[in-house]
This record gives sequence, structure tokens and C-alpha cells, in this order.
Amino acid sequence: MWPEPINLTGQHVRLVPLHADHAPALKDACAEGDLHRLWYTAIPAPDAMEAEIDRRLGLQAEGSMLPLTVLLPDGTPVGMTTYMNIDAANKRLEIGSTWYRISTQRGPLNTEAKRLLLSHAFETLGCIAVEFRTHFMNQQSRRAIERLGAKLDGVLRSHSLGPQDTIRDTAVYSIIASEWPAVRANLSWKLAQPRA
Repeated sequence: MWPEPINLTGQHVRLVPLHADHAPALKDACAEGDLHRLWYTAIPAPDAMEAEIDRRLGLQAEGSMLPLTVLLPDGTPVGMTTYMNIDAANKRLEIGSTWYRISTQRGPLNTEAKRLLLSHAFETLGCIAVEFRTHFMNQQSRRAIERLGAKLDGVLRSHSLGPQDTIRDTAVYSIIASEWPAVRANLSWKLAQPRA
């Protein structure tokens, strides 16, 4: 299996393999702010959390996804993220299907989670590129991806069917291996800045 299950730990976040035992806390996390009601993204509703965990673990068994639970340093689950669209032959993958509890957004958690995932992808797995994809209309996600240092590769128009019978235009971003040192330095600098 490439990549193999991982545990990644930072100062503000821990990333661990997704497990069915995480469901109760993840239900609480997605219920905060009714995240599942956002029309331009696919976050599971609290009553669909077990099914979403089963879906992600099924994709892991097929080799196309490595699902992770996002934990606070104290071990509280506050979201999910994945390595997905895994292309082992070409050393490429996507970081995606990510969501966080509202109260943890706009803080250091996402920056550090992405830094940990990107470090592992480029420095341990030897990836040549890491992609990020999001709905064209998801401006919060697009700004967060751009703040990481990813570059817009393009927009896949009428790419897929979305929630509520919408058609999704997908914005595709990537970071390539030669860009990683500068991206890593920038993310480390951002994490070192005092927060108001």
C-alpha cells in the first residue's frame, strides 16, 4: 500500500488513521455551525457520519484513499482529511475531503495540518506533485489553498454533480516538488507568527 497509514503530530494538531470510534466526536464537530448544509461542499450530516467513515475506509481498502481524523492536541476529533486520488505509479496524490469544526477554523490548525501532510508527501513519500481541488464557488477553501502556496492549474468546468442537483466547476491547484522548500519555509513562518 502506498501510502501506508500514518500518525503525524504537531503543536496544534494530530492526524491519525480514521476509525469508527471517532464517529461520536465527529458528529458533534460537523453539527457545530451545520457544516453539512453548505451547498458547495460535501460534509457529512451528523446522522450520516458512520456511513461516511465506512465509505472512506472502503476507499482505503481499494488503495485510492488514506483517510485521517484531525485531532486537537488533547485527542479530541475535530474533523477529517485525506490523501486521495492516489497515483502511486506517478508519485502524485491529492489532499482533500477536508473539513474542520467551525471553532477550529481560521487558526493554526489547518496550516499545521497541511504542513504535516505536505512534508510527509514530499519528504517521505517522494511525491512529484500534490493537488488540491475545491468547488469554484468555495471562496474560503480557495483562499486557504492559495495561502498554502499552491498554484491554480485551472478550472474543470461542469466537472461533477454536486449536492442539491448542482453542477460543480472544480478549481484544481497543485504544489510541485521543486516548490516545496519555499512553501515549507512560508508555512513554518506563518506558524511562528503570534496570533491575535
